[in-house]
Amino acid sequence: MDDGGHVQAMREGFHINWMNMRDASTGQVMWESGEWDCDQEEMEAQIPCEILRCRQVSRELNFSSVEVITSLRLVQSVIFKGELLEEWNFHFGFVIPNSTNTWQQTIEAAEEEEMLPAELLSGNVVIETTFFDGEYPIMTQRVRIWYL
Repeated sequence: MDDGGHVQAMREGFHINWMNMRDASTGQVMWESGEWDCDQEEMEAQIPCEILRCRQVSRELNFSSVEVITSLRLVQSVIFKGELLEEWNFHFGFVIPNSTNTWQQTIEAAEEEEMLPAELLSGNVVIETTFFDGEYPIMTQRVRIWYL
């Protein structure tokens, strides 16, 4: 299969099954969702504002891939009112074909005085996550955050 055909097959065979976010210090699940429609341009998530008080948030992502992925990574961008606020890069590595995997990352919070209040963030923040195999984009998921 040529590179273009393999990349297209990766895109068609890559699925997010579920995701959760926890307070990394207590393990308490703060938010979870098993409803991922990767074909939607933008999804919405309602997250408790208490998550903004966590010093570290652990994100657990369960995904499936039909195709082999040699170097899975993701770039996550935090966009506030159309402007890039933060960007994080995470590397998973090799993904076995026809496999389901769970990937956990820990995200450090900004210092409390640097945090914007939930009322200002709610509805104005979009988390854009792009999955790559090396330099080839597999999929991009945009989630607009509403804090409760």
